[in-house]
Amino acid sequence: HKMGIRHRTSHIWVIRKLDGKVQALLQKRSDEKDSFPGGYDTSSSGHIHAGDEPLYSATRELYEELGIKAEPSDLIPAGMFPVDYILPFHGEPFYDVETAFVFIYLKDVDEKELKFSDGEVTGVRWFDMDYIEKTIREKTEGFCVPPGGFMVAKKWCDENM
Repeated sequence: HKMGIRHRTSHIWVIRKLDGKVQALLQKRSDEKDSFPGGYDTSSSGHIHAGDEPLYSATRELYEELGIKAEPSDLIPAGMFPVDYILPFHGEPFYDVETAFVFIYLKDVDEKELKFSDGEVTGVRWFDMDYIEKTIREKTEGFCVPPGGFMVAKKWCDENM
């Protein structure tokens, strides 16, 4: 991020349908994070290590960030999106240049049983997809969901749920 080197990431959207509405579980980022501290973000995401496949990275990130032990077959590939921006964080430029792979996780999740052991996540909350879309459109403070990732997940949900 300091050098603006393109890298790959996996983004996992934990999705459910409740009372006829599609919802996503968003994570609340730790206040200690360099980028978007304390913001609500994609259910789980992270860098894909050199030599790893996106699907393997996605299962690892779900476990590291939320304590969800997913099998590769539990994740549905939904698409990809590019990320390319520069923002200042702590007085320094933060470059985010990535190719992001998006996965959908549909298994039941009880947010009270999740474990946030890596210190990156401090909590989670379910939001209607319509509300998430509104926060992106209005650039609501406290939300940092990548618009490209949301659109990939929403398109998948619109076509499949």
